Amino acid sequence: MDIESSIKNTVPLSPHAKAVINVLYTSRHIEECSALMFKSYDLTAPQFNVLRILRGQKGRPAQLSTIQERMIDKNSNTSRLIDKLVAKDWVTRRICRENRRKIEIFITQNGLDKLTEVDPLVEQTNTQLLKDLTLKEMEQLNMLLDKLRTK
Repeated sequence: MDIESSIKNTVPLSPHAKAVINVLYTSRHIEECSALMFKSYDLTAPQFNVLRILRGQKGRPAQLSTIQERMIDKNSNTSRLIDKLVAKDWVTRRICRENRRKIEIFITQNGLDKLTEVDPLVEQTNTQLLKDLTLKEMEQLNMLLDKLRTK
């Protein structure tokens, strides 16, 4: 279904408006589909993002600023996310020995186990969302989205 039908628009949109609305609408659709999957694992998309960032550190600590700059949703309250992940025993926080003003954040084994459990379902959800696109179309979509963000 085209975007104008999806939003029940009665006046034709300019190509610019149509493209922006389409990207926003599609992004929200993807977020909603992912949220349903994450919810059954007591997880949110931003929490999953933090866990993946920390796993990517390969045992090295991350500071809050490192996590914030790598987040997909830059508006996330990263401190609050870390607090919730600490409460679930999926991450730990320590004061840096060399610089007591720094807080080091690590993923725990429980956090790694949660990612191992959820990763296949994320891949399955992604595959389902993109099932109607060919590999070439996905590559083209990625190229166009990357181009959109280039300043």
